[in-house]
Amino acid sequence: KFSDHEDRLSGSEREEDEDDVEAALKKEVGQIRASTEQKLRRVESGANNVVFIRTRGIEPENLVHHILKDMHATKKKKTRVILRMLPISGTCKAFMEDMKKYTETFFEPWFKAPNKGTFQIVYKARNNSHMSREEVIKELAGIVGSLNPENKVDLNNPQYTIVVEIIKNVCCLSVVRDYVLFRKYNLQEVVKSNKDNTQQNPSSLTEDQNSKVVKPETEKEEEKSSKEVKQENK
Repeated sequence: KFSDHEDRLSGSEREEDEDDVEAALKKEVGQIRASTEQKLRRVESGANNVVFIRTRGIEPENLVHHILKDMHATKKKKTRVILRMLPISGTCKAFMEDMKKYTETFFEPWFKAPNKGTFQIVYKARNNSHMSREEVIKELAGIVGSLNPENKVDLNNPQYTIVVEIIKNVCCLSVVRDYVLFRKYNLQEVVKSNKDNTQQNPSSLTEDQNSKVVKPETEKEEEKSSKEVKQENK
């Protein structure tokens, strides 16, 4: 009996050991899987303050546009440290010949006849000094024009904005909508109301508003100030 009891104890201990090993393996697998998923979602760019986030099953320009549209409508600030969020739909080597060859196909969904639209090109380079901003804009604008002569440049309120981000030797490209409306895709600015923007830009006040700002202390000063305001308005 004593021997049987001892055998039962040793069997129980073996089961507990097996359970502990199995739990440890599951935990380790879970940690590896979580680490792998995190690496897949977030990719270091090699430039300061720039991080890539990988998307699956959705076009990045649609995702970012949806986020900005919601923030613009609700005026709710949903991020504290992110300044801008730009979708990247295509990449190529940051050399003029590579960019020209790549964009001839990349631009087709938006600008190849019968598709057409007004556009502008915004360019930014990080950790790169061999590319010329003027040359890049000129060449890409020429390609858009060759796809359909009815594509026109509009720097005030274009239908599409071609975003060119050069990071080291990689050219990141996207074609986005509502770039002006959504404050250049700036998450901090898009939630501000029109009132906030007016206060930050007093030059946008009308002449009537400017005249109301003047508050003289005495009647003589009031008369004199009102004449000066009228002359300035004229």
